[in-house]
Amino acid sequence: MISGMLNIVLFGPPGAGKGTQSEKLIEKYGLTHLSTGDLFRKHLGEGTDLGKLARTYMDQGHLVPDQVVISMVEDKISTTKDSKGFIFDGFPRTTAQAEALDAMLISNGMKISGMIALDVPHEILKERIKERGKTSNRADDQNEEKVNTRIKVYLDETLPVAKYYEKQDKYTSINGVGGIDEIFEEISEVMDSY
Repeated sequence: MISGMLNIVLFGPPGAGKGTQSEKLIEKYGLTHLSTGDLFRKHLGEGTDLGKLARTYMDQGHLVPDQVVISMVEDKISTTKDSKGFIFDGFPRTTAQAEALDAMLISNGMKISGMIALDVPHEILKERIKERGKTSNRADDQNEEKVNTRIKVYLDETLPVAKYYEKQDKYTSINGVGGIDEIFEEISEVMDSY
């Protein structure tokens, strides 16, 4: 086991504040941000073997298989030196991905320290996303139907992942409503307990 390494799954629906809190956690704890969206862009953009493999699935309109995504995550971990740990953002999204991630981490002498979930009521999420849409020019944040769909997909597909980590006694829910620093303090208390 790589001692003292913190590997956190930051969890929550769209608009919960994961991006804001990730930045603060990275700064305070020296973690490396690991976003599958960023990994896809990197591998596709650089035309790596994994990127080419992912592209074949995407071109056929299929989801990229979990094993390809896990390989991208493993590549990121193995090429990142001197990190004190990783913050997983937007991954794992399914129980199968969580199981595959656990297996890959164990084979590399690592593990998930815990999952921290930001809990925010739906009405507040919708307000936040609309507000973010005005400032970030993200069109999908300004369409109420798309926002509702994204929240529903999160609830249907990703909440079972929380149950997976709950069974391992690695799940903590944090109230995601309040001041940014206040929420960060709560998250930090959980981080310091690992």
